Amino acid sequence: MGKGKGALEYWVAVVKPGRVMFEIAGVPEETAREALRLAMHKLPLKCKIVSRADLEGGSGSEE
Repeated sequence: MGKGKGALEYWVAVVKPGRVMFEIAGVPEETAREALRLAMHKLPLKCKIVSRADLEGGSGSEE
């Protein structure tokens, strides 16, 4: 008999295109945009910053 499956090597999360990953409230828009811009450089996928108005209007703005 075996002794189990072993230790995990890494985690995976499936993120489909169009999915909102982060929402920020309670800070000025420029502060939120700067924080998200810095976070975008650390993620291994293409991202864009959109506002609630962009989502309701149907068009996205890239940064």
